Amino acid sequence: MGKVKDFLKKKDIVISARRYGVDAMGAMAQGLFCSLLIGTIINTIGTQFGLPFLNTIGGYGVKMSGPAMAIAIGYALKCPPLVLFSLAAVGLSANELGGAGGPLAVLIIAIIAAELGKLVSKETKVDIIVTPLVTIFSGVGLSALIAPPVGAAAGWVGNLIMWATEQQPFIMGILVSALVGIALTLPISSAAICHALGLTGLAGGAALAGCCANMVGFAILSFRENRWGGLISQGLGTSMLQMGNIVRNPKIWIPAIATSMITGPIATVLFRLEMNGPAVASGMGTCGLVGPIGVYTGWLNDIAAGSRTAISAMDWAALVLVCFILPAVICWAVGLICRRIGWIKEGDLKLEN
Repeated sequence: MGKVKDFLKKKDIVISARRYGVDAMGAMAQGLFCSLLIGTIINTIGTQFGLPFLNTIGGYGVKMSGPAMAIAIGYALKCPPLVLFSLAAVGLSANELGGAGGPLAVLIIAIIAAELGKLVSKETKVDIIVTPLVTIFSGVGLSALIAPPVGAAAGWVGNLIMWATEQQPFIMGILVSALVGIALTLPISSAAICHALGLTGLAGGAALAGCCANMVGFAILSFRENRWGGLISQGLGTSMLQMGNIVRNPKIWIPAIATSMITGPIATVLFRLEMNGPAVASGMGTCGLVGPIGVYTGWLNDIAAGSRTAISAMDWAALVLVCFILPAVICWAVGLICRRIGWIKEGDLKLEN
């Protein structure tokens, strides 16, 4: 047993909740930001300003989300070069086969493939063949076995959201907003879930509210720790960056979830805010402002179809309140209470540089 421990130590394989649940997950969120999310932002700018070359650039960024997440995980696990570079193929396969659960599949499979690659790294005279072979073969093989069930589990979350949309507007607003907001921050794709379910209309508005509650909420809640960089990376990027901190202290999620449960019914009952743009925008929140732009696109579609005559001042007020102002104010207030009673301590929301 001692020899096994010594061997694992030599290979820097540390089987712990911190290594996999904090370090790896935090790095994965950064990989997602540097591919899917920044690509989406560039793509949105290109679409809105009629600059097709930006759509091309953004499209490449989006396509590389699987490899980027896997390589980021490998970096966090301190993989040697041959293992690290081989994880690109692993991330691609896991993300594509995982569907709506792609990011979660990448997290699980990349960790296993990375550790297996580290086990054989530099143990043979043909390391340049053996290490990539073991890493890619194990990772892609596991993708075929594990990724589809992970995607199915994410689909179950989607079915739960669909059930929630069938409830009356007030309850639906609470449930959909909370569930999609949670999905946005978890390592699964809320955008893919909303797209697969065709989540538009009032349900889409509730989903947007939940996403904004998490993104804007965490951005404001953690401003004292992360300042302007954190505000932008979370408010216009992703609240998934906080997953490592959530694993350390789940209570830091309470303000964002509570906020989503408040802004959801405000969107559905008070403002009747509908997402009649693309369903995928319902699960994007303020990432690249895709969510609010989706609502605006829906207004234009409604005007073209004759179901709406114009965009009113109340429409704009509802959009700004639900997407930006209310999440910021409510999450900050609930967070202040959580800090005062000791549920959130100084540094709990600090992002890794």
